[in-house]
Amino acid sequence: MKKTQATLLAIVVILLMGSTVAFAHHGTANYDTNKSVTVKGAVTKFDFINPHVTIAVDVKDDKGKVVNYRGALTSPNRLTRIGWSKDTLKNGDVISISGFPAKSGAPEIWIQKVVLANGQALDTSGGN
Repeated sequence: MKKTQATLLAIVVILLMGSTVAFAHHGTANYDTNKSVTVKGAVTKFDFINPHVTIAVDVKDDKGKVVNYRGALTSPNRLTRIGWSKDTLKNGDVISISGFPAKSGAPEIWIQKVVLANGQALDTSGGN
């Protein structure tokens, strides 16, 4: 009887641990949602793939050094519903991205806004 209870307890603990990881993935815990940053640069990579669309841009810092920022958006499925596609951005396109900076200080942003060089803002709501 004790062996069965111990096995059941172990299974429950493992399932609970796995669910915590699943919930943590979709949060903004890594980002400072009380701050916003905007960077402008040339797109170096646009990944229109699950679980999150990502954009990388080369940005010049205050000293002229190029820093590659990586920004994350919602899923491609949601962005497709509001007009995005794998061809929305191309390497070399100059854009501005605004959003929540990484708490760690890394050049990462949870993107809230994307603006093209011509001033057009792309919808990033994801169809929410």
